[in-house]
Amino acid sequence: MSVGPTTDAIESVAREAPGGAQIRAIYRDSDGNMHLDWPADRIEEAVQSGGGTLWVDFMAAKEAGTREVETWLHRVFPFHPLAVEDALRETNLPKVDDWSGYLYVVFRVPRMEPGSDVLEMHELDIFLGGNYLVTFHVMPMEILDAEREAIARDPRDRLRHGADHLLFRVLERAVDQALTAIEEMDERVDDLQDAVIEDACPALLRSIFRIKRSAIQLHKTLAPQREVLNRLARDPYEPIREEHRVYFRDLYDHVVRIHDISESLRDLIAGTLETYLSVISNRTNDIMKTLTMVTVMFLPMSFLAGFFGMNFFGERLALDLPMPRGLLFAATCGIMAISPCFMWVYAKRRRWF
Repeated sequence: MSVGPTTDAIESVAREAPGGAQIRAIYRDSDGNMHLDWPADRIEEAVQSGGGTLWVDFMAAKEAGTREVETWLHRVFPFHPLAVEDALRETNLPKVDDWSGYLYVVFRVPRMEPGSDVLEMHELDIFLGGNYLVTFHVMPMEILDAEREAIARDPRDRLRHGADHLLFRVLERAVDQALTAIEEMDERVDDLQDAVIEDACPALLRSIFRIKRSAIQLHKTLAPQREVLNRLARDPYEPIREEHRVYFRDLYDHVVRIHDISESLRDLIAGTLETYLSVISNRTNDIMKTLTMVTVMFLPMSFLAGFFGMNFFGERLALDLPMPRGLLFAATCGIMAISPCFMWVYAKRRRWF
């Protein structure tokens, strides 16, 4: 059985179309032969054969490439113009549309770099027919590369279950990546909590709000994706065989659990924000306490300086004082020196600071 190139040659599958679109095609024909580098000019032949399993992946990061993909989708596949327009617009929420003979699925794939606060959400547009799966995206996706490598390692069995099972594996990788993103955010929140306790600063506050926005964004995405998987598991769509719906039902259960985990993550982030505000409030209280204590310590000195600085005694009254001026000055300075020390000792005994 001819299986084409192995994992070492998997990168050669990608081809640049004239308009800048990258096209990758893998085909398992009706005889069980695998072609990991199926020619782009024979994609239409594989689609019209009605047998086997074909996976075509389009990636177009530029406008010219998008126009090229649009031409391919209209010319080779029986897709409705509205479905093609939705796929190329890149502004859709997760959904599934039944176009009588094929499905159009929108799924969002989250990605978060370790140590980062920003969540990236990449849209994956999928067309599922009886013998083909078409994916379109504008950014490289690790889940698709991983699935291609898995097919290259095991070319005999990976596509023998049909295009609907291939759709399940792609969505499963997307769901697993969502869980990975949640784990990355959870680790980032733990780091932020430690940093808040050590030294709360405005930069940490900005990081907390960025991670909070990422968690909210992921939570809002998981809700409609949960509904997509629920429909794929329960609705009688023609391209999905009855025996394969159980896989999507299992995937739906995973998304439900991940959705609950994302809810607890939001509570954890809210607790981190409350901890930050509490630390800042305590720091402000400590500062005000210190300033108040300094003011109280020097209050007797201010009183004596102000009292003896008044001139209502007059020169004669000052000469008639019972003690010499030098002794009076020394006593005043002594009181002024001792009073702050006394106030400091008194505050320490009362545990004011």
